[in-house]
Amino acid sequence: MTGPQRQKGFTLIELMIVTIIIGILATLAMPAYNAYRNEARFTEALLAVGDHRSAVSVQVQSGRFTALSQIDSGTNGIPPEQVRTSTLHGINVVDGVVTVTWKNDSSDLAGVTFTLTASGTTPPVEWTIGGSCVALGYC
Repeated sequence: MTGPQRQKGFTLIELMIVTIIIGILATLAMPAYNAYRNEARFTEALLAVGDHRSAVSVQVQSGRFTALSQIDSGTNGIPPEQVRTSTLHGINVVDGVVTVTWKNDSSDLAGVTFTLTASGTTPPVEWTIGGSCVALGYC
């Protein structure tokens, strides 16, 4: 004969404690995860600006311009304004300032801007980062 069977498993209180611990960890981790995700998503804007930035640098290096107001999208070897990629609203150059705007897509990045401002028309070109992405910590 065998003795009484002992039941195996977790008690209700043990399961509740584990659930609470997981909930607390998730609450603490989500803001950090969202910030990391937004920084990673903003990388697309940083990569997209490369062609325009290089073109402005080349035009400044050529020495043909006396003012940044002569350097705009679609003129003098600067790529034309790019409109509406899957996540970016547009990339353009006005007066030597390259501007990227995030699409209004109901994400945390909706309407965020990233600007690169050339230092002037004398080589070498120094770039100043600006836009609303600076305050948000994405760029």
